[in-house]
Amino acid sequence: MATEEKSVMVVGVDDSEHSFYALQWTLDHFFAPFPGTAPFKLVIVHAKPSPTTAIGLAGPGAADVLPYVEADLKKIAGRVVGKAHEICASKSVTDVILEVVEGDARNVMCEAVEKHHASILVVGSHGYGAIKRAVLGSVSDYCAHHAHCTVMIVKKPKIKH
Repeated sequence: MATEEKSVMVVGVDDSEHSFYALQWTLDHFFAPFPGTAPFKLVIVHAKPSPTTAIGLAGPGAADVLPYVEADLKKIAGRVVGKAHEICASKSVTDVILEVVEGDARNVMCEAVEKHHASILVVGSHGYGAIKRAVLGSVSDYCAHHAHCTVMIVKKPKIKH
């Protein structure tokens, strides 16, 4: 009898508490209750901005700064992936693929869905208002409209005083 291939779940993470909350929530609801028999194959993706994007239009001195920016972006990516790995280990989830992909987070997440043939994409929500979201752009909004799979946006509950 052939074994059935598990569906793939891609979880996008960055260095925000919102994305780590989304990862924890996902593990608690889809992986921890099923030790060793989770219904999904887990792929965690971090989009590392390119150094030129991070610098922007810095002018003539930008070339001198580029190696330092690249080193910082690599450190941040390492920290993000390390923390994601720790969160997974704390929930006894060991069968996980961790990826760092350079590029704009919106495109990276949608491309990861295609690459892994994911049936669901999970992203956190920063909870920006309409104006801030319009100015900064929203990864979750973009993915909800462009990813070719179900997109789950996990919002951290507001603390009531």
